[in-house]
Amino acid sequence: MPFTPGQRWISDTESELGLGTVVAMDARTVTLLFPAIGENRLYARNDAPITRVMFNPGDIITSHEGWQMKVEDVQEQNGLLIYTGAREDTQETGVQLREVLLDSKLVFSKPQDRLFAGQLDRMDRFALRYRARKYQSEQYRQPWSGLRGMRTSLIPHQLHIARDVGRRHAPRVLLADEVGLGKTIEAGMIIHQQLLCGAAERVLIVVPETLQHQWLVEMLRRFNLRFSLFDDERYAEAQHESDNPFDTEQLVICSLDFVRRSKQRLEHLSDAQWDLLVVDEAHHLAWSEDAPGREYQVIEHIASQTPGVLLLTATPEQLGMESHFARLRLLDPNRFHNFSQFVQEQKHYRPVADAVALLLAGKHLSNDELNTLSDLIGEQDIEPLLQTANSDREGSEDARQELVSMLLDRHGTSRVLFRNTRNGVKGFPRRELHTIRLPLPAQYQTAIKVSGIMGARKTAQERARDMLYPEKIYQEFEGDTGTWWNFDPRVEWLMGWLTSHRSQKVLVICARADTALQLEQVLREREGIRAAVFHEGMSIIERDRAAAWFAEEDAGAQVLLCSEIGSEGRNFQFASHLIMFDLPLNPDLLEQRIGRLDRIGQARDIQIHVPFLEKTAQAVLVRWYHEALDAFEHTCPTGRILYDDVQETLTGYLAAPENAEGLDELISACRSKHGALKAQLEQGRDRLLEINSNGGEKAQQLAEDIAAQDNDTALVSFAMNLFDIIGINQDDRGEHMIVLTPSDHMLVPDFPGLPEDGCTITFNREVALSREDAQFVTWEHPLIRNGLDLILTGDTGSSAISLLKNKALPVGTLLLELIYVVEAKAPKYLQLNRFLPSTPVRMLLDKNGANLAAQVEFESFNRQLSAVNRHTGSKLVNAIQQDVHTLLQQAESQVQAAAQALIQAARNEADEKLSAEYTRLEALKAVNPTIRDDELSAIEINRQQVLEALEQASWRLDALRPVVVTHQ
Repeated sequence: MPFTPGQRWISDTESELGLGTVVAMDARTVTLLFPAIGENRLYARNDAPITRVMFNPGDIITSHEGWQMKVEDVQEQNGLLIYTGAREDTQETGVQLREVLLDSKLVFSKPQDRLFAGQLDRMDRFALRYRARKYQSEQYRQPWSGLRGMRTSLIPHQLHIARDVGRRHAPRVLLADEVGLGKTIEAGMIIHQQLLCGAAERVLIVVPETLQHQWLVEMLRRFNLRFSLFDDERYAEAQHESDNPFDTEQLVICSLDFVRRSKQRLEHLSDAQWDLLVVDEAHHLAWSEDAPGREYQVIEHIASQTPGVLLLTATPEQLGMESHFARLRLLDPNRFHNFSQFVQEQKHYRPVADAVALLLAGKHLSNDELNTLSDLIGEQDIEPLLQTANSDREGSEDARQELVSMLLDRHGTSRVLFRNTRNGVKGFPRRELHTIRLPLPAQYQTAIKVSGIMGARKTAQERARDMLYPEKIYQEFEGDTGTWWNFDPRVEWLMGWLTSHRSQKVLVICARADTALQLEQVLREREGIRAAVFHEGMSIIERDRAAAWFAEEDAGAQVLLCSEIGSEGRNFQFASHLIMFDLPLNPDLLEQRIGRLDRIGQARDIQIHVPFLEKTAQAVLVRWYHEALDAFEHTCPTGRILYDDVQETLTGYLAAPENAEGLDELISACRSKHGALKAQLEQGRDRLLEINSNGGEKAQQLAEDIAAQDNDTALVSFAMNLFDIIGINQDDRGEHMIVLTPSDHMLVPDFPGLPEDGCTITFNREVALSREDAQFVTWEHPLIRNGLDLILTGDTGSSAISLLKNKALPVGTLLLELIYVVEAKAPKYLQLNRFLPSTPVRMLLDKNGANLAAQVEFESFNRQLSAVNRHTGSKLVNAIQQDVHTLLQQAESQVQAAAQALIQAARNEADEKLSAEYTRLEALKAVNPTIRDDELSAIEINRQQVLEALEQASWRLDALRPVVVTHQ
């Protein structure tokens, strides 16, 4: 190589060194000083991995003093380059700058600069960069974007709710599916979508203390969302990091009790500017017009300052209309401000439900019914659609479905409330009840008799509660814990049943923690039964460990003994046997208990075993629950209403179970009321909710479309290529699983999402659902998204050179492959990716500047190319540099038309969709007051900002690759 002191060169292998200056040389070596780091490098003269830095007319260069100049002419004197041009700051022309005075910190970021500086990438990296651009752009345009990356089964009603709510501006909704239908998963899907599309960045989840770790694990395991759990200790630590401890994390989980206990904490939470608030088990928030509970006031305060709010409860109306109103009031206090008015409004849903039922039944409607429909919909020119729907001609079914959609849109409650029922969602197992009548031991009879005499002053309610748990009465009678388990026939039955079913996982629930602890001791000592205990006296970590031991297949516990808290929020659907050692007085708690096993996805029928002692309150409750409410074998939406209605009478029978006179009549009356109430709920507003909430055929189609994308071969091949280039080791373990581990030669020292000890991944949804240790990788998984960011935000693959062996073309023929990116810069919350994600435009220019990209597909062309080593590549680049410059100028004029077409199409789409949504909601607001004013204004503001951002969209060269024809 011809070296001269003062020349500027750049290292091919250490580009971060900046520009080097030749300071010494001899016959065999050359020494370069790199002023940016103040170090010398000694290279072998004949094989130095360095490239001469030579700029061309049109380039912008920077002097060591910081001013810039646009090059107009380049001259060489005594082996050194002198650049002449105009200064950018003063506009002075004819300025000269010797190459030795160039800025030493110069970094080549433009693809063409990297190419001419000899910073050439491997051919496979160029291909990876283009594929990354292409796939990323395509994924944003898919209708299921944000919904396919979760480790969940593809259940239509969950996907429907997630798609509807997840794309709203600041959604404020009540998720009220029946127990076991997946409210937590729905909330996770909505959170995932809001974060992915940029609609939210800060999320706060408030849950009962017992469910904190479950939410933490579920968000990570199913959605790859890393929340931080805030308790007293974490809060205290964060106070050292920030004035507001909650500013230290973006995604936070905490308990309601943690928030409630401290006024300062509540102020910090309220000031932390959350985008989305999620409250689980919202039915625990007690409210009345005169005296709202402290917990309710706390959530109300945070919700009033948070744009998006999700409330989760399985019992929206069973706790009473006032309780249901209280939940809705948290979501929209302006809309739901008067309880009496709310009660009156509910009566107006009946004609809408009747109209929907008629349409769905496909019956011909009378003129009066047609007029009613027309009035309910309230649109002009509706007659043709009504006539089509009311006929047998082609298109009548589509017309009926369109009318149903119109009715639900205008009068339905799905804007604020989603409630799926088991009747509307199929796929649940049967529930079979097994009652075991056992004699009341003499010890209990004596204790109960004495307790009745001593407790004469107790109220009937207190007496009834005592009678539910005879072992507690006996212990109080004995003055200590007593030895009740030695004679209680329920214990003997339990041990016998468990020992004869040792291969079965069994959940045992009893009301009190000390009962669960004593049962565990008896089972372990007498029969060697492995039993885990789960109660409120344990720490959250201890509870999680107990649940995990129970979940282990082989070495795990056969039995999990839970106190009442184990019946709320937890999921043990891998078991199918539930033993209720006693019964709760609250019908909702009974459903919560059964719901731990009876969940969507449960593969086996649920076996419910209830051992009870005759002549006790438990015997009365068994009959009332089963014969009056059918609450064991079916969900019971009327339970709380009927309990409140007959509470005084029922309490009398529980307090004195030996007096059964009139009990049969009570049960019969309750059975009749149960049937009537259930029919009323199904015929009225519940019917609307069911149609609105499950999504129907569209939701089913969405699930099928996502399923068709699973095991995407393009993703698998891209991911493997990506991991190779990043430097991640891959070990195929079979059964659709791969182990990834870091290597010593990765592009970055620590790759985000890859643990130090590695991880197991799968591209198969079924494997991911059955193997807790395998991460489910899709285009939305952090490993892929972080990999895309690593490649596309850096220079990887932005400049390369390849050879094309083709005897039909003259040797030395030049083709130039160019990848431009059309993009718009805007805040993430505008979600421009809906309309214009960063979109690659590929060009393939021949020597005359003709674009051959449409005729020559990328993958097939890439397979015909061969790589060239860096040394030879640098020589080729020097030889074709002027031709490449000429083709780049021609490409700029050609890409403009393609880019402008993409931008204009995006503006048209954005204007059309956002204007249509605004017009629709504005028209509906007159008949559906659940549409909020801030939603309307947000859509219009969003439309204006989106159009302005798209107006500023531009394009740039992202990668280029000269291809030189050879015959060898």
